[in-house]
Amino acid sequence: MRILVVCGAGASSTFVAQRVRHAAQAEGLPYLAFAGTEQSLPIDLDSADMVLVGPHMAHAMDRIQHDADWRGAKIVLLPDDIFTDLDGTRTLALVRAAVAQDPDGEAVVEDPDGEAVVEDPDDAAAAASR
Repeated sequence: MRILVVCGAGASSTFVAQRVRHAAQAEGLPYLAFAGTEQSLPIDLDSADMVLVGPHMAHAMDRIQHDADWRGAKIVLLPDDIFTDLDGTRTLALVRAAVAQDPDGEAVVEDPDGEAVVEDPDDAAAAASR
């Protein structure tokens, strides 16, 4: 999974990206996290599966959501105190929670490679009845 962390100028997003990358690596997840800026967002979105938006960018969420939806990327607005997550584990938990959600109500899980996989509830029910 490719995670774009975006902020206004790129400084704080660099720290968050580095921390979540280390936390994912510690858990054996092949996540790539990289930093971007508001100005680089249109280009950076093309290579992102998920976008973590710095709390100071809340004003731009509608535009970022629109652009992310168009490219099929999930988006998460980070909480105001995210910069206190010094080891990245809390940020990683936010990423994993976003992966676990699906707007269609389907269960989404991570496969061993850290990719999101949609499980069809109908297939699961059919398999259970056999």
